[in-house]
Amino acid sequence: MEILGIDVGGTGIKGAIVNVETGELVTKRYRIPTPKGAKPDDMADVVAKIVQHFNWKGEVGCGFPAIINHGQVLTATNIDDSWKMIHADELFSKRTGLEFHIVNDADAAGLAAMTFGAGKDKKGLVIMITIGTGLGSGMFYDGTLIPNIELGTAPFRKNMTFEQYAADSVRKREELSYKKWGKRFNEFLNFVKYLASPDLIILGGGASKKLHKFEEQLTVDVPVVASQFENEAGIVGAAIASKRKL
Repeated sequence: MEILGIDVGGTGIKGAIVNVETGELVTKRYRIPTPKGAKPDDMADVVAKIVQHFNWKGEVGCGFPAIINHGQVLTATNIDDSWKMIHADELFSKRTGLEFHIVNDADAAGLAAMTFGAGKDKKGLVIMITIGTGLGSGMFYDGTLIPNIELGTAPFRKNMTFEQYAADSVRKREELSYKKWGKRFNEFLNFVKYLASPDLIILGGGASKKLHKFEEQLTVDVPVVASQFENEAGIVGAAIASKRKL
């Protein structure tokens, strides 16, 4: 069974057709930069272009960087505030004529890892952390998703959240070495451990493939591994989420 998976991010919107029985991409990933301002109509246009690129006519799974409740966007940390309370599934469906299933982007990445990757058959509490424009988080207990756990938006210091301190976008903007940034990220992981006591932390997103560059700075007393899907996890997981809806 094949489903188009789309991963909406703060800097890029990307998609591919996924074999949801194996977790493999059956096409090359296609990426378009997120429009400046990340406003609903502009982003819907990009999503439509991705659908058109693949000449796709079926169901679409879509990971989205916000808390999602039955297709409705409830938060707007790394996108325009005008997204709040919009039904992203209805907007994208209207623009493409296809049925969309929307899921939080980190939850999608976690679904990929828990179904086919490092979290497969893992018992206990597993947390996926996606490292990119922000810090997304997906939580699973005995393989079951606990949706919309946004740990990266938790307060860190006065007027600053953890993702404003330790996201990969911050590393790039402040031109931090992986060593200096890794110490910041380790502070976030220690917060995650203090809050939830996970049995395993899986890292996804673009920075996860660079784990070897900051692994020595991670002193948190929890096993930390990189997702085999890296920055394709959101695409694969979005397709899996759509399959489950079907």
